[in-house]
Amino acid sequence: MGEGLPQVEEKVMPPAFSAEEKARITTLLLDTGHRLFTTAGLRKTTLDELMAPTGVAKSSFYVFFDSKEALYLELMLRQTAGVKQRVVDDALLAGTDTRDGLRRFLRATLHELTTNPLWSRLTSHPDEMRAVAGKLDPARVTALADNPVSALSEFVADRQRAGELVDVEPAVVIGVLQTVLLVPMFADRLGDPAIHPRIIDLLVDIVAAGLTTPRGTTT
Repeated sequence: MGEGLPQVEEKVMPPAFSAEEKARITTLLLDTGHRLFTTAGLRKTTLDELMAPTGVAKSSFYVFFDSKEALYLELMLRQTAGVKQRVVDDALLAGTDTRDGLRRFLRATLHELTTNPLWSRLTSHPDEMRAVAGKLDPARVTALADNPVSALSEFVADRQRAGELVDVEPAVVIGVLQTVLLVPMFADRLGDPAIHPRIIDLLVDIVAAGLTTPRGTTT
């Protein structure tokens, strides 16, 4: 009886988790995501790899995050305020003048990129940043808006209006600064590692001086 009738596939629902279990698994996902995203990258990281340390089914990932990009975004958001404090508030905006602010910003950001794997990955793999941005939850855009890149853009626009930066497109100024920040990716081509700090210091000074006008320096 019932032969020939279509079989209805039973949908397996993810298990319910207690608050303690949710906290534990979320922490494991953040730790595992940070490790994998900064080594293998966003695309090569699989849900199986992310969920393995949790001991629960792969399908349960979506109880915690909508996508891998959402997990990546959460990691970024948790670091954004600290990074902005170090490279913008304590460096870019703490300079004695525009030129000094740029010097401080470049040095602080270069240090961040050599000590912070996640932000270093974003700099060297902009395609991953675009992938994350493409799936942004509109409710979280505001939280991400207050970041070092936005702050730098505002600084450049403000100082150009004041006549303290060279009169070129703001995107060009920011592009020059970003070019300096790519240097660590090619450190192995700079010759003797012992002189790398001196190379970076001189490059930072030259770029900061070249982008500013006499009005952007303290006399």
